[in-house]
Amino acid sequence: MFQMKKQGTLLIVDDDEDINLSLSILLRQQYQSVYTETNPFHLPRLLRQYEPDVILLDMNFRKGQSDGKEGLSWLKKVKELAPDVQVIMITAYSDVSRAVEAIKAGASDFVEKPWRNEKLLATIHAVYALSQTQVKLSEARSRESVLSQAMDQPFSEVIGQSEVMRTVLKTVEKVAATDANILILGENGVGKEVIARAIHRHSHRASSAFISVDMGAIPESLCESELFGHRKGAFTGAVEDRIGRFQLAQGGTLFLDEIGNIPLSMQPKLLSALQTLRVTPVGSDRPVSVDTRVVCATNQSLQEMVATGRFREDLLYRINTVEIYLPALRERGEDIELLARHFLKKYAQKYRKETLSISPDTLAKLRGYAWPGNVRELQHMVERAVILCEGDTLQPADFHLSNILLAGDGASKTLNLLDNEKVLILEALEKHHGNISKAAKALGLTRAALYRRLEKHQIEHHDDQS
Repeated sequence: MFQMKKQGTLLIVDDDEDINLSLSILLRQQYQSVYTETNPFHLPRLLRQYEPDVILLDMNFRKGQSDGKEGLSWLKKVKELAPDVQVIMITAYSDVSRAVEAIKAGASDFVEKPWRNEKLLATIHAVYALSQTQVKLSEARSRESVLSQAMDQPFSEVIGQSEVMRTVLKTVEKVAATDANILILGENGVGKEVIARAIHRHSHRASSAFISVDMGAIPESLCESELFGHRKGAFTGAVEDRIGRFQLAQGGTLFLDEIGNIPLSMQPKLLSALQTLRVTPVGSDRPVSVDTRVVCATNQSLQEMVATGRFREDLLYRINTVEIYLPALRERGEDIELLARHFLKKYAQKYRKETLSISPDTLAKLRGYAWPGNVRELQHMVERAVILCEGDTLQPADFHLSNILLAGDGASKTLNLLDNEKVLILEALEKHHGNISKAAKALGLTRAALYRRLEKHQIEHHDDQS
């Protein structure tokens, strides 16, 4: 019967090539990656190269030695370089005191040569399981630390001092302390997930998981499995049990982004889950209780979708106990400078250009732009400018903004996203002399994505690769 291999990485370090060969043959039947080495002096490099979960380390490498001191020395070196790596010591000379010394020095276990395969495998499986537990514990501690730091600075993750943003933050502060279902509305790129995370971080659920799901990215056939989980054999490809996003977010917050894209067939099942706080995995007849808060977001008009039969009215009422409208960047122009400086600081540090500043003329240009892509577009523009800037100050020329979207100077201004997209594409093609690859890169798109937009806007093109 076929047996799934464990995903772990094992490293065997023994000066006997026959031992390495026999162990690798045995363990490669059980584990995805198994490496061998006869020279322990290569251990520092191998730790970096393979990042092993478990090391099987010989106690003696030089001929005639049997005191185990060399193995213990290398054990201590491993624990200095990679404290979380689990080490199993191997020796042909059984000695309880030496085993105790190895454990005290950081070894997870101790086995003797010659070994029995069953006992050796049981030892390795147990130590590998321990390594995975410690990895999860380390991740949990890191997450707890990050959450704790975030709580020390209320709403520091939301950038904005405009009146409309202060109104949003007041609402966030009120609803965060409750378990009410929230619906966040706003255009693409305004920061709906940022607000959802702020609600989670300032709720009593902050120490539990925040799970984000893009409903527009899940195929209809897999939607139920993604949200509610499935049992092994429930459908082709279900080779093992899998818990869904509702259970992953147990005790925390589930963020359903682009909720307007949820298939109509899934809507009554989601409604039932929200009403009963129970989900039934695909292939199971046993519902599972969940304690999960749901926050949804969309850039679509759900009321219009209800009117046309594409969204259930009762589901809309269930998900929008409280509705939060997040304004477009053009509606909070006084925040543009604050956001630009925030992103400048972030990317100047990332790209090691800490001395970079931004000129008043540049800020004026940014304030006069309509920002059809909202905060996300501003973030990408600042990052691009930081990368390409050759001086110590970001100048207006470092930001290639569409003239049609700049206010003043008699220039026309449109807020139609399709018109703006077409203008930007034409400008990119003109600037790069028709080179599709360069134009796509400038627009932040793949070649395939740019070709689709060229067809959508019926733009004739000849790919000049010169």
